[in-house]
Amino acid sequence: MKKFLLGMASIALLASCGSSDHGELVGVQDRPTWYPSEPYGMVYIPQGSFTMGNHDEDVPYSYTAPAKVVSVPSFYMDQTEVTNNEYRQFVRWVRDSITRTRLAEGLVEDFEYTDLAEMEDPTFFQEYVALNYPDSMMRRLDWDPYLEWDKDRYPSAEYTEVIESMYLAPEEQWLGYRHLDTRELNYTYFWINKQKAASKLNRVNFDYKDQDGDGELFGYRDYIKDTQAESDRASFFEKETINVYPDTLVWIHDFTYSFNEPMHDKYFWHPAYDEYPVVGVSWRQARAFANWRSKYRRDFLKRAGELIEHDFRLPTEAEWEYAARGGEELTTFPWGGPYATNSAGCYLANFKPRRGNLTADGGFYPVKTTAYSPNGYNLYCMSG
Repeated sequence: MKKFLLGMASIALLASCGSSDHGELVGVQDRPTWYPSEPYGMVYIPQGSFTMGNHDEDVPYSYTAPAKVVSVPSFYMDQTEVTNNEYRQFVRWVRDSITRTRLAEGLVEDFEYTDLAEMEDPTFFQEYVALNYPDSMMRRLDWDPYLEWDKDRYPSAEYTEVIESMYLAPEEQWLGYRHLDTRELNYTYFWINKQKAASKLNRVNFDYKDQDGDGELFGYRDYIKDTQAESDRASFFEKETINVYPDTLVWIHDFTYSFNEPMHDKYFWHPAYDEYPVVGVSWRQARAFANWRSKYRRDFLKRAGELIEHDFRLPTEAEWEYAARGGEELTTFPWGGPYATNSAGCYLANFKPRRGNLTADGGFYPVKTTAYSPNGYNLYCMSG
């Protein structure tokens, strides 16, 4: 009997130890630990409000673009403009991704897809997905094998055929120089159209008017006839494909009657311009770059078992002006004063300082991303 009572007491003690909240609302206790970190190459911009718009006398636009006070939440921003070398990392990743895809589709040895459905020791979850949702068992590229770009060291005829498909055909090569066919460098990505999903037409609500009170799930499309409401979440996935190579011809068609051919020929790829801002990138290309940068960071965090961070994006107009002002308010220039030079007579940004004189500020063409002093938020080249 004593043994029985002792056993019952032990069970009661263990049961009481299973919950230490004493019946109080304490929140979920097994949450992961998270410590905020500053993204590499970015600076923290504190929240605040500012007067957005032109502060000088601007009679023609005083009614169409009036100044107004705007509040901006805190955010991170790149300390400098995106450099040629940073954007080149994106271009090279796209090149390698396309090349590895073609090698895998061509069944070239050592570059085959990694098929999750053919794993030697799949988990129960992988077996379940392969059986019930076979289309979702995606094949993955194998990024481990080294890509050989030296034409004298190609390992096989099949490999040679794939690699040479990335280069210009002989009849398009200038003076016999082998160049990548930049028309092949197309980046495909997906994003969720949350504005479309949040529209009244596509919102889902509970109707509690039913007699049982359980609620019936319905969408607005159920009582709006001839509507264009979407039927599932996949309809909000947007697909975009964009060529990522910068438009190097901007040096020619944006400046007629000028000799900018050397900038066209060398600016993006020559090591001398690695730390200069990339030019010739459209808004769509910039969005694609932000998407790739988010994916590149997210893939690393997944491999490291870390929590996923916010995606990179382009700043809004208000965020840009707020960051460019560097904490200054109602000033002509972001550095605060009404003058374009400092006390030593040095210009504080790269712009056209005098009539017909583009060199007084120290830069005829774009300058290095850290050429001038940063503003109050420690951001470089936010004006000019």
